Amino acid sequence: MSFTLIDQGSENFELPVSVWNWKAAVEIIRHLDIVDEGAMRQMGYAATGVTIASNDAHEIGTRIRSEILPRVTPGKRMFANLSITDAPDDKTIYRDNDEEWKNYSVTHEWLEEFAVFCLKSKGFQVF
Repeated sequence: MSFTLIDQGSENFELPVSVWNWKAAVEIIRHLDIVDEGAMRQMGYAATGVTIASNDAHEIGTRIRSEILPRVTPGKRMFANLSITDAPDDKTIYRDNDEEWKNYSVTHEWLEEFAVFCLKSKGFQVF
């Protein structure tokens, strides 16, 4: 399963996202407390078309840069539970409920790309 973030201001400005990255990103956005809970629930499912307003998208990008990226430095990644590791993703699929969070993470590079997308966008929809 994958997601596509579509900029509301440009037809060709999209960011494709794997479920492995997006589930961690949603938890980071939830932690930043920018988007209301109804939209947060919809963001967790593909093809809902939930819209993130331009000012919210810009705040997400700004705060990822100022609060998250300094903690997730190059060579590290952040899990969906917001813990950080420098261990590379070995592609193990964790099926135990207590370890399922280990399936979802974002790297410094991915977070930077997402922050740039948010800052350049006019808001975005999640598909």
